[in-house]
Amino acid sequence: MPVIFAVSLLNTMSLFIASLNSGSNGNCYYIGNNNEAVLVDAGLSCREIEKRMKRLGLIMNKVKAIFVSHEHSDHIFGIPVLSKKHQIPVYITPRTLQSSRLSIEKHLIVPFAASVPVNIGALTVKAFIKFHDADDPHSFSVTCNGVMVGIFTDIGRICEPLINHFRECNAAFLEANYDEQMLAAGGYPRHLKNRISGGNGHLSNSLALQLFNAYRPPFMTHLLLSHLSKNNNEPQLVHNLFKQYSGNVEIVVASRYQESPVYEIKNPVEVVSVPPSRPQKALQLSIF
Repeated sequence: MPVIFAVSLLNTMSLFIASLNSGSNGNCYYIGNNNEAVLVDAGLSCREIEKRMKRLGLIMNKVKAIFVSHEHSDHIFGIPVLSKKHQIPVYITPRTLQSSRLSIEKHLIVPFAASVPVNIGALTVKAFIKFHDADDPHSFSVTCNGVMVGIFTDIGRICEPLINHFRECNAAFLEANYDEQMLAAGGYPRHLKNRISGGNGHLSNSLALQLFNAYRPPFMTHLLLSHLSKNNNEPQLVHNLFKQYSGNVEIVVASRYQESPVYEIKNPVEVVSVPPSRPQKALQLSIF
């Protein structure tokens, strides 16, 4: 039986977040308030995104925009069908659109630029350029009524814009893609290992932890470790690593196999996990 989450959207000061999937097999992140929401990337099929949102009690009609981080298939696969079926505008840079070759209805294509805020109802989305081996890659923060959530994945290195956004986040999806020792000892060819760890690939567990320890703000309440490698990382390993230093920040590992719970991020310092229909421990075991 699917896990069903009843979502209460009573607090207009809150943001509600969920990872619909996180990994090289597809990435999609939900951030919204009572009235509107955005998706950052849509690397799953339209049908799968619909199923996972329904299980979480999230309403597709509230999704007012899809923001595209870059053109890699695990971030854009579901966009053409999802956008057309539900008439959702796609916010994408011209270079990413050209590189992706996505077939999107013209009236649904909306360009954006780094550091220029985009208002989606009461939500404000701001992008910044990141280091990744894509044509025009960006990360995002979403703010509403003083609550900020960051979506920081596919980042090859820690840079000043990442630090500046991270230190303002109440919650964040943060990439912890690989364990350095597992990558070095693993079976990937040398060129792929270099691509992953070479500064334009992905963020390692240790680099993500450095960012967390050095720049997390005192009001951060939730960290979702995201985009874990299937072959070069282990959910329990990275969870245990961050848990040692987490303090009052709740650490969650976003799964590459199923959706996370919905989390309510409040201003200033309260996070509520919407109760699942069975014990959370059972859910976590199924994710790992």
